[in-house]
Amino acid sequence: MKKFLCTYLCLLLPLITVPALAKSSLEKSGDIVHLLLPAAAFGATLIIEDDFQGSWQLIKSGVVSRVAVEGLKYGIDKDRPDGSGDDSFPSGHTADSFASATFIQQRYGWKWAIPAYVGAIFVGYSRVESDKHFVEDVLAGVAIGIMSGLYFTEPYSGITISPTASSGHYGVNFSGTF
Repeated sequence: MKKFLCTYLCLLLPLITVPALAKSSLEKSGDIVHLLLPAAAFGATLIIEDDFQGSWQLIKSGVVSRVAVEGLKYGIDKDRPDGSGDDSFPSGHTADSFASATFIQQRYGWKWAIPAYVGAIFVGYSRVESDKHFVEDVLAGVAIGIMSGLYFTEPYSGITISPTASSGHYGVNFSGTF
């Protein structure tokens, strides 16, 4: 996982300084990070951790997130701010990025997720600043990506804490692998 973190940081940190560049460069940088996040997550599951169950969870999360986005784009006819199309709502780039970041957080923990979430936030920012999406489009993409990542991803190891509710009883369930 050390290789994963070093590679991740080396690729993401230079991209954080991109807002000073022109919009076309900002958009291209956002596109690169949008592709880098799922690729890094998938590569980590296969190469570094040999985590085939995690690979499958990432695939399910990404596919469901993308199907939800495309279904909403098809059903909601909303023009992009730059006038380049009528498929503005929701942001697929942002949904993909947040699904990947949430997968990393759920599967491997916060120390790996912080750079992923920084990258995902950057992708959302780049979509708004490049006039490809309105803020609400990006926020909907964030929600779709996070929900998909949370639904399909199980922690790799450690303690899981989840809320429980039934018949007027509420509590917290702790489970772990030791």
